[in-house]
Amino acid sequence: MTIKTQHIPLATEQKTVTFAEHIAAKLQPGDTILLEGPIGSGKTAFCRAVIRARLGRMEDVPSPTFTLVQTYDAPDGDIWHCDLYRLTSTDEVFELGLEDAFETAICLVEWPDRLGEDIPTDALSMQFTAEKSGHSVVLTLPDTWQDKLGDINV
Repeated sequence: MTIKTQHIPLATEQKTVTFAEHIAAKLQPGDTILLEGPIGSGKTAFCRAVIRARLGRMEDVPSPTFTLVQTYDAPDGDIWHCDLYRLTSTDEVFELGLEDAFETAICLVEWPDRLGEDIPTDALSMQFTAEKSGHSVVLTLPDTWQDKLGDINV
């Protein structure tokens, strides 16, 4: 398997939305995106824009920090937005039903380190950073994602 990385500057919130819309258009049930980065780096903003793009409408998309998982019924399958920050054990992950969701839904997972060894190997990883000049993201793309996403320009 070939792994490729790509750096995407996201200087404005609109750049984040445009980037998220590009990704959202390519997603299918069974796809998982792992979002890493410190609090305030743009993970939830990205997820919110993906969910709205997939739903095709403005939707209230709260951070699932306290609920752990928010699900959305999209026309072509469920979307799971997960924030695993508050989990203390990998056993708790599967109590949420994530194992099945990884196969049947589009999963957007914030704080994926809480998955331990159960991280899906074919997931798209995104490392968000917040800098004075704006946010950015580094994508780690396995082969399947390279083919799916093509060139990303925002």
